[in-house]
Amino acid sequence: MPIIVPIKDLRNTTELSNLAHKEQEPIFVTKNGYSDLVVMSSELYDKFARTNRIDQAIYESEKDLLNGGKPKDAEKVFAELDMKYFG
Repeated sequence: MPIIVPIKDLRNTTELSNLAHKEQEPIFVTKNGYSDLVVMSSELYDKFARTNRIDQAIYESEKDLLNGGKPKDAEKVFAELDMKYFG
């Protein structure tokens, strides 16, 4: 269930910070009854950022394939990386 708080609750920063770290969920802040901000812990933000980078890499790979790119054999690629970095 989403966590929703009114903007006036931003006055109590310690309580909001504790809630963000405890729940590890985005906190939706409303202003005049409408969604205005999203607050989250830095750990949760880092998790979202990592996921976004992975999703972006997958998207770019799929786009490359659709534009005529050639797929590579995963075993061969990993063997080449292993040779490059570990001799």
